[in-house]
Amino acid sequence: MRRVLVVSDSHGNNENVRKAIKKAGKIDLMIHLGDVGRDYLEVEHMSGVPTYIVAGNNDYGGFLRDMSVIYIGSHKCLLTHGHRQHVHFGVDRLRYLALENECDIAMYGHTHVPFLEEDEDDVTILNPGSISLPRQTGHEKTFLIMEIDDDENITYTFDHI
Repeated sequence: MRRVLVVSDSHGNNENVRKAIKKAGKIDLMIHLGDVGRDYLEVEHMSGVPTYIVAGNNDYGGFLRDMSVIYIGSHKCLLTHGHRQHVHFGVDRLRYLALENECDIAMYGHTHVPFLEEDEDDVTILNPGSISLPRQTGHEKTFLIMEIDDDENITYTFDHI
């Protein structure tokens, strides 16, 4: 079983990233979906596992990529913050981008609201919410854990710090 921690929109609050890492327990990979803040190098190294970070609309300097495509086991995953795909108006553009890149999972942030959808095109679209500035009802600071079993089946679990 592989475990992946997915966070987004920490906006420089690295203490909340640490809390999510601690609460997640043993992980094999960490993904940060943007609006990480200036200390992205600290975030990149704090989990002690391989970490992917994409740029959000508040990440300046050009050191982070707007989008990445990675494999997690046999799953091809699109990572983006979502602002360029206008996710505040829905996830259709993100879905099409995932399909164009032959991805079966698309991950985004930006809205600060947890989201999980598996659509008719077999693209799973997810947003872990925000670990610093949540906008959903209840305003819990959320993250997501992906657990991938030996048969490549994935279980998605939202948690909060």
